[in-house]
Amino acid sequence: MESTRPTEVRVGDASRLFDGSRLTLARQLAGLRKNALATKIGKSPTAIAAYENNTKRPAAPTVAQLCLTLGVEPGFFLPGVRREVSREVFPHFRSLRSTSQLIRDQALAYGLVAGDVGIAMERHVEYPEPNIPRLSVDVEDESSDLPEQAARLLREHWQLPHGPVGHLVRVAENNGIVVVYSPVQTSAVDAYSFEDIHRPTVVLNPAKHDYFRQRFDVAHEIGHLIMHVDAEPGGRVVESHAHRFAAEFLMPADEIRDLLPSRADWRTLGSLKEEWNVSLQSLLYRARTLGAMSDVTYKNAMAYLSSKGWRRREPGPVPALEQPSLFAKSVEILESVGVSEKELAHEARVPLELFRTITARHPEWGDTEKSAEDNSLPAGVVSLFAS
Repeated sequence: MESTRPTEVRVGDASRLFDGSRLTLARQLAGLRKNALATKIGKSPTAIAAYENNTKRPAAPTVAQLCLTLGVEPGFFLPGVRREVSREVFPHFRSLRSTSQLIRDQALAYGLVAGDVGIAMERHVEYPEPNIPRLSVDVEDESSDLPEQAARLLREHWQLPHGPVGHLVRVAENNGIVVVYSPVQTSAVDAYSFEDIHRPTVVLNPAKHDYFRQRFDVAHEIGHLIMHVDAEPGGRVVESHAHRFAAEFLMPADEIRDLLPSRADWRTLGSLKEEWNVSLQSLLYRARTLGAMSDVTYKNAMAYLSSKGWRRREPGPVPALEQPSLFAKSVEILESVGVSEKELAHEARVPLELFRTITARHPEWGDTEKSAEDNSLPAGVVSLFAS
């Protein structure tokens, strides 16, 4: 494959071809409201809104100010892949009450940029087609067994063998789901998922150094993708559905019910944990919901688990996190034939450092204190662009 040198986009050309939706994306990635960005570049919030709505085109000097302020190249503002205006994307965040709109907008913007990276890569590398069955689940019905049915359907659809699920991230990627880590700066946001025009996407929290919890998170988010693509996110019943889906997907009732102890037999639970690749807490909860363990026994077991500090860290070795490889392997393959990551980032119109975060196999822990010092951002919000 022959590499081509990236062509730099001039500010004047970016002004003429300016796409307001790209400004919205850059502003959200930077964690800024319209009024905050307006203050930074000496314009009014009304002007920023007009630029974003494409009712007014910014002059070349204004584009240059936007580039300097937001940390992007002029080419970032060129028209991107058309996303249907009529189709609203519903990212599934765990708790909407504890997550501000600004943080949610930033998280979604990051996911959309990950989609842009995927679109650029798929011009060079062939990926598996998305292979997700759909099962409509009533988001107000907490009593039906549709979440469990969906989990069984998916295991059958993906032709998974009986017993524990293997490398779950790889299984998801092999079926066309993009799995990426969010930037460490946004680790206050738990795992989330959504479906854009590109691919179903799962974004993992980099702060969770826990193999077992991450696997449950991935299964939980896959449940949302199957059952709740068009559902309003964050509701109690919706989250309950996804939890039940994950439990059945990772620990099918017909296969594990007879293995679960009726009492807090920690040796048996420890063996099951190693075999099924789930946490002690998940096994205890599963034992109670499947009727193998009484409510009283479950509560006593959880109290003991808490007293030993096992809620935060369970005893025994913790396997290395399952790592996403779809994007990372693509970068390696393309670099081997002369296409650099810098060229790929340019093609995706994503700043190089953000491109590296999106395509990383594991989170890159960096010093975020400098970002946190920007007192123009609300508390708990940091820019995703490198300073």
